[in-house]
Amino acid sequence: MLDIKIIRENPELIKKNSKNRLSTVDIDALLALDTEVRNLITEIEQARAKRNQSSKVKPTPEIIAEMKALGESLKVKEEELVEKQARLNELLMAVPNLTHPEVKVSDNEEDNPVLEICGQPTKFNFTPKDHVELAADLDLIDFDRATKVSGAKFYYLKNELALLEFALIQYALEILLKHGFTPFTSPDLAKREILEGMGFNPRGESTQVYRVADSDLCLIGTAEITMGGFHKDEVFEEAELPKKYAAVSHCFRTEAGSYSKFSKGIFRVHQFTKIEMFQYVKPEEAERAHLELLEIEKEIFQGLGIPFRVIDHCTADLGAPSIRTYDLEAWMPGKPASDGSNGAWAEVTSTSNCSDYQSRALNIKYKKSNSEKEFVYTLNGTAIAITRCLIAILENKQRADGSIDIPKALIKYLPKGYKKISPKKKKK
Repeated sequence: MLDIKIIRENPELIKKNSKNRLSTVDIDALLALDTEVRNLITEIEQARAKRNQSSKVKPTPEIIAEMKALGESLKVKEEELVEKQARLNELLMAVPNLTHPEVKVSDNEEDNPVLEICGQPTKFNFTPKDHVELAADLDLIDFDRATKVSGAKFYYLKNELALLEFALIQYALEILLKHGFTPFTSPDLAKREILEGMGFNPRGESTQVYRVADSDLCLIGTAEITMGGFHKDEVFEEAELPKKYAAVSHCFRTEAGSYSKFSKGIFRVHQFTKIEMFQYVKPEEAERAHLELLEIEKEIFQGLGIPFRVIDHCTADLGAPSIRTYDLEAWMPGKPASDGSNGAWAEVTSTSNCSDYQSRALNIKYKKSNSEKEFVYTLNGTAIAITRCLIAILENKQRADGSIDIPKALIKYLPKGYKKISPKKKKK
């Protein structure tokens, strides 16, 4: 969340920023409620001081009656304060982070500047197939049985594609270890307060979060949540920073309201495996750390031989916690383009600088050399989102005979002899 002092001192700036970020939060209502809370706190403190002062003198019937009335009034005010502070906190959680000055201001979520293109869209001398058709031909994914067992937008990975999931995990972790990241496997569940502190809304019809009935737990949509909560209420020594973590987890998303977007096959699903990078850094190191995460994402996809481009999210497309977000969009030959042809760019990774928005909500600080404490900055980035990476491999590495070339970088993580995915021999 934002520092309430920034909102108090710069209400017009916050209103403009919220509008640019397509947020509907009412800043005037927030500030009015903030004033009510502060006045109520003053009244409660004054009442408590009066009660404490009265306890030091010999009670008379008049004082006893007065203190009884004061106590009843104080109880009402304390209950009112709890309610109003909760409402104020909800409003604060709805205010998006400030925005990096270089981010493009636009009310169109698709208006994201392209910063770089690495590799050209794959060309074929035959009519390419999309990943759904390829998977059916090569017996790699079973959608029908997954629907029978779990429902729509679930899947079974089979044969070489199941092995490729683990190969991609090993491949990405090896690169991340080289860059000084500590590997983790993460819980798939987190408390609601952790999700809210990280800027994820677990409530409402448009939530992307699965909640566990009769509990305070939610299934995570990314290990950003669990790694961000890892150091809740802790204080780092300055020399400990940066902290660089790489977490493997399952990710669960309701995809509420997403069905108008491209969602064929395993592109937009309810469950997938992902490796998430997460960093805790000093504020002055955040820009460098953000570019480091982006360069690692590029290294991973360059190593796989997948064409991609880098985009810079405009204000309308920024998530609430982020001041700036870069995406890698891979070329996917089977994705429908806007003109009706096949072949388009699609998001495969994302990396965000969240400044102190998350650490403030979760109370994560570091102690500077002068002993002052300051909130750390948090950053996150996708190393590998397995399903989308598999789509990019299948569609870009397909050959005219129906086979798929396995990227050379993955072969060493597979059983001996696996260099391509070939059509299965039909049983007689």
